[in-house]
Amino acid sequence: MASDQGPVVQSALLRTELVRLRKEKGLTQEQVARQLEWSPSKLIRVEGGKNAITRTDLQALLTTYDVTSESRQDALQALARGAREPAWWSAYKGEFDDVFLSFVGYAAGASIIRHFHGAVVPGLLQTPEYAEVLNTGMVSQTGQALGVKLRLQRQRELAKRQDPPRQYYIVDEAVVRRHVGILVDPAIMPNQLRHIADSADADDNLTVRVIPFNAGAHLGLQGPFTLLEFDGGLSDVLYLEGRPGASMMVTGDDERIAEYRDSFESLLEQALPADRSIELIRQAAEDLMA
Repeated sequence: MASDQGPVVQSALLRTELVRLRKEKGLTQEQVARQLEWSPSKLIRVEGGKNAITRTDLQALLTTYDVTSESRQDALQALARGAREPAWWSAYKGEFDDVFLSFVGYAAGASIIRHFHGAVVPGLLQTPEYAEVLNTGMVSQTGQALGVKLRLQRQRELAKRQDPPRQYYIVDEAVVRRHVGILVDPAIMPNQLRHIADSADADDNLTVRVIPFNAGAHLGLQGPFTLLEFDGGLSDVLYLEGRPGASMMVTGDDERIAEYRDSFESLLEQALPADRSIELIRQAAEDLMA
C-alpha cells in the first residue's frame, strides 16, 4: 500500500478494509461493538471516518476479525498512522469550500486522474500568471493569492509522490483559443499553452487531448468533471465542478460514476490524438502571438 497517498485516501482505504473484514466474518456493527465492549456508535464513527482509530483499537478489531498475519497487521497499522497525519490542505480550511478541499484530499492520493474542462485550463496545468488573471475580479485579492497558492501546491505535492498519478486531460478547443490575460500581458496565454505542451512532452504520466471545434457538440458541454481512481481497492470518486458551494463529490457505488466514465471514453473518441493535440496547442500559442 502506498505511503504517500495522504491522510484522506489512507483513511478511506483503512475503513474500506475494516468493513470488508467485518462482513467477511458475518458480523454486524452491533455484534463487534458488544464483543469489544464498545458503544455501537464508536464503531459506526470509525467505519464512517468520523473518528480516527488508535493503534490499540485497530489491533482489537484485527484480533476480532482473526487477522493473524504480522505483515497484514503492519500494513493496516501503517494506513492508520498515515490517516492520522496532518493534511497540508488543512491550512486552507475556511478559505475554500469543504467539498472542494475534500476532493483535493482524495486527488492527492489518486493513482489516475481523468479530467474534462470546456472553458479554462485545468487547475493542475495552470501557470501562476494564468491562474492570477483567471481569478481577477471573482474573489478578493487575498482569496486570489490563496487560490493561486493552492493550485501550485497541489501541483508540487503530486510531483513529489513516489508514484505520481497518471493524468489524462481533455479540453475543448475553446480552452486553447481564448486569449486569457490579453489585457494584462498578451504573453500569458501563449506561455500557458507552451507550458502544457512542454509538460506533456516531458512527462509520460501526462496526456492532454483536445476536442476540436469541428467535432461539433459533445457530452462535455454539460460541464467540467474529474474522475479519480485509486490503488488498493478504493472505489472511484467523481467530482462535479461548479460555483463555490455548488460543487459535488460522488463516492461509493453511485451509478453516476459509471456514467461519467462512459462519458470520458466518449470524449476521448471525439478528441484529437495526443500528438496532434499538442501540435494544435503549440500552433494556438503561435497564433496568439501573431
